[in-house]
Amino acid sequence: MRRLSINKIILAGAFLVTLASCAKKLDLFPQNDLTNETTYSTPAGYRGVLAKVYAGLATTGNVGPAGASDIQGLDEGSQSPFIRGFFNCQELPTDEAVVAWNDQTIKDFHNLSWSSADPFLKGMYARPIYNVMVANEYLRESTPDKLAARNITGADATEIQSTRAEVRFLRAFNYWVMMDIFGKSTFIDETNVVGTTLPGEKSRTELFSFIEAELKAIETELKTVKTIEYGRVDQGAAWALLARMYLNAQTYTGTAKWTEAITYAKKVIAGGYSLHTDYSQLFMADNDKRTNEIIYAVNCDGLHTKSYGNTTFFVHAASGDDYNEFGVGGGWYGYRATKGLADRFTDLSGATDKRAMFTTAAFGTSPAQIAISDIGNFANGLHVKKFRNIRSDGGTVSDVNRDFADIDFPIFRLSEMYLIYAEAVLRGGTGGDLTTATGYINLIRQRAFGNTSGNITSGQLDLPFILDERARELYWEGHRRTDLIRYNQLTTATYLWPWKGGIASGTAVDAKYNIFPIPATNRTANPNLTQNPGY
Repeated sequence: MRRLSINKIILAGAFLVTLASCAKKLDLFPQNDLTNETTYSTPAGYRGVLAKVYAGLATTGNVGPAGASDIQGLDEGSQSPFIRGFFNCQELPTDEAVVAWNDQTIKDFHNLSWSSADPFLKGMYARPIYNVMVANEYLRESTPDKLAARNITGADATEIQSTRAEVRFLRAFNYWVMMDIFGKSTFIDETNVVGTTLPGEKSRTELFSFIEAELKAIETELKTVKTIEYGRVDQGAAWALLARMYLNAQTYTGTAKWTEAITYAKKVIAGGYSLHTDYSQLFMADNDKRTNEIIYAVNCDGLHTKSYGNTTFFVHAASGDDYNEFGVGGGWYGYRATKGLADRFTDLSGATDKRAMFTTAAFGTSPAQIAISDIGNFANGLHVKKFRNIRSDGGTVSDVNRDFADIDFPIFRLSEMYLIYAEAVLRGGTGGDLTTATGYINLIRQRAFGNTSGNITSGQLDLPFILDERARELYWEGHRRTDLIRYNQLTTATYLWPWKGGIASGTAVDAKYNIFPIPATNRTANPNLTQNPGY
């Protein structure tokens, strides 16, 4: 592929993209040697940069899987990707994931013993901020004045103006990631001229207010639910992010917003979505067809978004000699889950609760198998077969060598909204009721069990049940760390799992590990940044 550059501000390229309603993905094709002015001289150029804004969540540079990296000084495969970094931060510190590898500091994540010098955290801090910078550049260049000056008028100008709301959503989403993981963030918007002054910092509360205001401001500007082509965000995505934020508002700001969580979960639920009948198909190579349930997903494609850090990572890292069952050409012998996740299910075979996707030909689910006597031994642990680079229709995946996956990464699904509604009701939010909450949970469980045998009564619905149901429904989708923090279980002795805190039986750790440190290199480069307590 040919390299593309825009300018020093965004340190990236612009992509031309086919935004056809029939297309599965936002297909990315680099243009050659474009300057800022030529990039934005045509509507096609704007569509290209829009694709780059979206692609920052799936790719690491303009030439995949390596080369022309967006972020210099970090390993492009393991340290600078968004999805892989997000998974390491949200799942690896919990009962849902352990890793066999000894790559640098990677085992510090499950041990809850990381430091501000961690190279993986450096990448996770850099990626969302890079994505924000690209978004800011698009917003600066798509104002009415800029469009008029470039003689872009009529329907083209109207369409470009409408995409600004999408870009503001993606910027808000990246700031949500920073708020959740680091608790504070470097802050820049389209008014900042990068390179003139060092950017400032927003606290967690300030970030919450900014994101909330942005999402509400664009709520009516985004396309209505299901009226935009697949792979782009609409009102449903904004409502879903608000619902998720409000569920965790007490963690983020100290002030609970259970009623608001119910309000926005209800907006999504009323948006025309429905649970897909087959849970497993939500995580297969043709899951782009599951728009009935998936509200927004990061598009991953085995040909056009080659990366070792998107869903390609899920299928390779979770497989070993059983790699054919995952639809890839080889296993990486890396990630498994602990007995903590196994204990959330009464039957690990998948015969009753079909969400238990663990058994493979090479690895079973016996107590001896699940026990982890040696984290470095890939054979130890609960092997997760949730993500598979296999099409449900029996078709061929795009990469015939099966090196790179076609699986899109679901950011928001309808079932999460059902769970948010139920938890917020139980926590005292108004605007919902226990009967409706129980009904939503039973819809999830009827899909999981294939019948009503897993249904519960309103008397059985309590907060511990919700936490366990979230694990059963959402494992490996990037929720568990945030959930355990909300329930005060991540760092405390209230709940222990194998190798928590680096101890085989599990142990409590310092509460500072409820939040990640600001990377030391970032603070050295920008004295405006402050460190989180304890680091």
